[in-house]
Amino acid sequence: MTTTRFAPSPTGRLHVGNIRTALHNWMLARQAGGTFILRIDDTDAERSREDYVEAIRADLTWLGLTWDREERQSARLDRYAAAFDVLRAAGRIYPCYESAQELEVKRKIALGRGLPPIYDRAALKLTAEEQAAKEAEGTAPHWRFLLDHAEPIQWNDGIRGLQKFDPAQLSDPVIRRADGSWLYMMPSAVDDIDMGVTQVLRGEDHVSNTAVQIQIFTALHAAGFGAAKTIPAFAHEALLVGKEGKLSKRLGSLGCDAFRERGIEPEAIIALLARLGTSQPVEPIADRTALTVSFDLGTFGRAPAKFDEEDLERLNAGIVHQLPYEAVAARLPAGMDAAGWHAVRPNLAHIGEAADWWRLVTGPITTPAFTDEDKAFLAEAARLLAWGENPWGALTTALKEATGRKGKALFLPLRQALTGMDHGPDMGELLPLIGEAEARARLASAAA
Repeated sequence: MTTTRFAPSPTGRLHVGNIRTALHNWMLARQAGGTFILRIDDTDAERSREDYVEAIRADLTWLGLTWDREERQSARLDRYAAAFDVLRAAGRIYPCYESAQELEVKRKIALGRGLPPIYDRAALKLTAEEQAAKEAEGTAPHWRFLLDHAEPIQWNDGIRGLQKFDPAQLSDPVIRRADGSWLYMMPSAVDDIDMGVTQVLRGEDHVSNTAVQIQIFTALHAAGFGAAKTIPAFAHEALLVGKEGKLSKRLGSLGCDAFRERGIEPEAIIALLARLGTSQPVEPIADRTALTVSFDLGTFGRAPAKFDEEDLERLNAGIVHQLPYEAVAARLPAGMDAAGWHAVRPNLAHIGEAADWWRLVTGPITTPAFTDEDKAFLAEAARLLAWGENPWGALTTALKEATGRKGKALFLPLRQALTGMDHGPDMGELLPLIGEAEARARLASAAA
């Protein structure tokens, strides 16, 4: 069974890049009838906050990205300790005693010599006595995973194709801090093994992490840890950039709260992010089942995916124009029924604008100053107004015959007198909502 996961750290709110990753993993799982796991990566006890956990859940729920299981890394510390012991016994984990300052000096020296800034494995040369002396001095070790330099690391990436890394050009990753807390690399691999994750889809900034984690998977399997012996299929998608083609700080803060404040519908966000960065057309498709069925990693390109807020606004208007009354009734102004929604919907970019257009029905309205000729025309309109199945069609036909007016000269003064606007919803739908008595009163008032 296909199993994917979305693994946010609760150290902040979800931003648009996180949402895209969550959506794509959700679509992969739903497309295959599989399992989508929400994994809260909260091993950083100092920075993780429960209110962020709640916000992550609320945002995913608002977007309709329901999960089948939720896991918390903070509840799985014993599994990470067990994996640590297994790898240490296998000789794949070793203690290091350099301070952050010492490591930074080493990094700068390597860069100054034109060398890659990778860890020099100096800690492997320490004898047991030297290690004991370090600890006697009060220096607690941090722990690194020992990469195997014997052969290249490679995998067939679902988006980037064949990927190949020389492990000798990678630093042995720190997997546990001196205070005993965990970093990302090993716990993530342990979780993927225990939870049966079959596909990992994430940003291209994780490509080198994947190379390292493939060796961690292999080492854990070789040491007999966990039941699964397979490694997930990996795919790395291009990161989002702003419309100007540069990485945008705004994208790091643009999240569901900002979208909600602007009146953006979840369906518009889904429609945009589902196909952003692919060769498929980005269209206002409200049916997420259709989007899921057409989701295909083979359509993803390597170029950065450009996120344009103007595109999102256009998609939002297109989505709003499709929404049925039942889907929006609770968000509409008091008194607006299905007929009212149908009348104003084509004029909306956001559902919140419905209240402004509904005031054309409920009043009061402010009309422009009319010429004497237009006043006479509107007085005739008040006299000829007759109610039936199509009062607007009947009125305009009668006025055309009585006055000889047509086109703008016929329709504009009527719209202005009835709504106070030069444009707006179709008058054939709007006039019945205004009602006969009110419409006659507005025409007579404008003619006075």
